[in-house]
Amino acid sequence: MPAAGARCAGLRRRLPVLRWLPRYSLAWLQLDLMAGLTVGLTVVPQALAYAEVAGLPLQYGLYSSFMGCFVYCFLGTAKDVTLGPTAIMSLLVSSYAFHEPVYAILLTFLSGCVQLAMGLLHLGFLLDFISCPVIKGFTSAASITISFNQVKNILGLQGIPRQFFLQVYETLRRIGETRAGDAVLGLACLAVLAGLRAMKSHLPRAACMESLVARLSYLIVWTSATASQNDYRIDPNQELLALGFANVLGSFVSSYPITGSFGRTAVNAQSGVCTPAGGLVTGALVLLSLAYLTSLFYYIPKAALAAVIISAVVPMFDAGIFRTLWRVKRLDLVPLCVTFLLCFWEVQYGIVAGVLVSGILLLYSIARPPIKVSEGDVLLVQLGSSLHFPAMECLRDAVCSHALAAASPPRSVVLDCCHISSIDYTVVVGLAELRQELRKHGLSLAFCSLQDPVLKVLLSADLEGFQHFPSREEAERCGGAEAGGGGTAPFTSTSESLLLPTGLIQ
Repeated sequence: MPAAGARCAGLRRRLPVLRWLPRYSLAWLQLDLMAGLTVGLTVVPQALAYAEVAGLPLQYGLYSSFMGCFVYCFLGTAKDVTLGPTAIMSLLVSSYAFHEPVYAILLTFLSGCVQLAMGLLHLGFLLDFISCPVIKGFTSAASITISFNQVKNILGLQGIPRQFFLQVYETLRRIGETRAGDAVLGLACLAVLAGLRAMKSHLPRAACMESLVARLSYLIVWTSATASQNDYRIDPNQELLALGFANVLGSFVSSYPITGSFGRTAVNAQSGVCTPAGGLVTGALVLLSLAYLTSLFYYIPKAALAAVIISAVVPMFDAGIFRTLWRVKRLDLVPLCVTFLLCFWEVQYGIVAGVLVSGILLLYSIARPPIKVSEGDVLLVQLGSSLHFPAMECLRDAVCSHALAAASPPRSVVLDCCHISSIDYTVVVGLAELRQELRKHGLSLAFCSLQDPVLKVLLSADLEGFQHFPSREEAERCGGAEAGGGGTAPFTSTSESLLLPTGLIQ
């Protein structure tokens, strides 16, 4: 029985649909239908527009919009998340597909295999190493890149290169060639979308309205305007599995790579979706569009699609993050700016560079932890964070510079380890060398406030003359003098000579 229960728990973990399907109710069905229809009305125009960003025929946007809905219903862990084409993923695809659908489909299959492997190997923790400044710099730069990439369609210009800096130069140089009809249509669509977004924040709730016209207006505005996501945690490894399966299976229906959509996920959440079953309705609506509307895609003006794209990606630009980081922690502006600037060259280079810079800053903080030194009869040294091997040389320099350069050298050095939760072998060796160096100058080294894991490592290392005290006060009171009878014996503050435990003198 316990084995069967464990198998059932593992199956529910890998198939999250088994968690909510037995409890499914008619009330949930009504809300899921409404949310699925709402997201479906959003995904169809966006999918067509994002295919343009990816440099593919418009129908490939819809080819990419239904498989993720079906797969995530069974494998997803969040009720609100919707998988499909996104602006940023489309921008990345355009860099590698070279306007060839066959390359985009192959990219879908390969990326799905990588995601499946990461999920099976439980590598979701790697996402923790992408810091918020990197994400903000990436999304802000992508917002500008995608928006300016559509300016040529708003103005009706032809032959503009896709590289950002060349694109800016050519667009400004040839702005006099603007086609009036395209410009009027594109700007009008932008104005309508901006108006709908503004109306959404000022309309009262539909439940408070009495007029049928007002209710219809609210529905139109709501299905056309972006909202906030629900705040709950998901399983990153299971999400990788769901995304991997969606991409692998999607490659068999001519999909280009998909991922979670910020905007449509927010619409799904605010529409009151109860379970991932809302994705089934969205996927069915996309399939109906493919079956009956494909022949009409040819007549969609590029200027109108450009307006949809710009309206969707402009909110991703977070201008306030620069001011916030300047006020909170200015050092975080370094990975933000590196990511932001390099993403204008190539998005993938910007992300990699930002992650590397964040990693360097993280390693530097580990290698140079804050060290507080209090001088007196006892030199008290306290580390503000954990102690790892890159920081050992920094600790040694701090101790020696204070203990050996003082006019009246202390009798002992006490290392306060209250903030140290783990150490490695290199640290153990470094501490032994530090003790030997201090001993040559007639000084002793003691430890206080050791946590159990650290104490266990130091005892296992069998360090010569190792002694420790339960608290800083006791270490200071004993004056750092070593007493016979074991490493944990208290110091005698009146001792004039250095007494070592029996058997530890070489």
